[in-house]
Amino acid sequence: MARVVRFHEAGGPEVLKIEDVEVGAPKASEVQIAVKALGINRAEVMWRSGQYVIEPQYPALLGYEAAGVVAQVGPGVDEFKVGDKVSVIPAFFFNQYGMYGDLVNAPARAVVKHPDNMSFEEAAATWMMFVTAYGALVDIANLQSGDVVLIQAASSSVGLAAIQIVNMLGGVSVAMTRTSAKRDALLEAGAQHVIATSKQDLVAEVARVSNGKGARIAFDPVGGTGVPAILKSLSPLGIFFQYGALDTSDIHVPVMDLLGKDLTIRGYQLFELTMDDARLAKAKQFVNDGLARSKLRPVISKRFEFNDIVEAHKFMESNAQIGKIIVNVA
Repeated sequence: MARVVRFHEAGGPEVLKIEDVEVGAPKASEVQIAVKALGINRAEVMWRSGQYVIEPQYPALLGYEAAGVVAQVGPGVDEFKVGDKVSVIPAFFFNQYGMYGDLVNAPARAVVKHPDNMSFEEAAATWMMFVTAYGALVDIANLQSGDVVLIQAASSSVGLAAIQIVNMLGGVSVAMTRTSAKRDALLEAGAQHVIATSKQDLVAEVARVSNGKGARIAFDPVGGTGVPAILKSLSPLGIFFQYGALDTSDIHVPVMDLLGKDLTIRGYQLFELTMDDARLAKAKQFVNDGLARSKLRPVISKRFEFNDIVEAHKFMESNAQIGKIIVNVA
């Protein structure tokens, strides 16, 4: 028996329940993990509240990220052994697996050994943020030195990961945030420029920091009414990624900017990359290289205990975090 977080109906954080559940032995190509820490993601909030891209099947599991120690390996798994320290990459769907528990099964292809110099907390905070940003900026957009990159919701864990990746590859990181409240924290986190979109003219500021060229890439989990200004800020052949839907309203596309600059407007989900073995392998290599060189490092906003999982979700919904929310599993 293991303690597992499940929910039996969609709703607010209070629908999350810690229940005693029998966790079976790992099946073929699975790894069983004794979890030490797990990461909280916006996708889990949307899944829990019934706003995700797939519908829950009740009782529903949740959780994309965890770090811990291998407890068992299933048939056909050769790359891991009992006792290995590992973490989990989101490379599965919630109706298949969930990482909110003190003992979980995960597909072996989604499991990775983490460096000895990383804590379980850091490992649990790593893979969603860096692989999500890598997939759009590097795998698809082929980020180059000198590229100006607009990063919306930059204080989120994925936003901070994008800042680090842009800086690592010699690009120009431009953090977008609604107000100036997080400006200093974003500069301290490595953003080369910060634009408070409710206070400043985005198009004018991007023109200033790009010497009039515009940004080549925009990376946005929000969408909604702010998108037209972002599109106007892009350079010719610029690419706009929408990888989330914090604003679920339809976006307005300024057609003359679209045609006049031959823009690409693209939806993007992490699973586009993590369901492809070859692309996932390159992502693992990129992130591990960045971690080894200390160019990439997860930023932890706040820590909670497992029994306080409801409070952890409430904190996520407050939007007060700068970085990753972590839950310790004792």
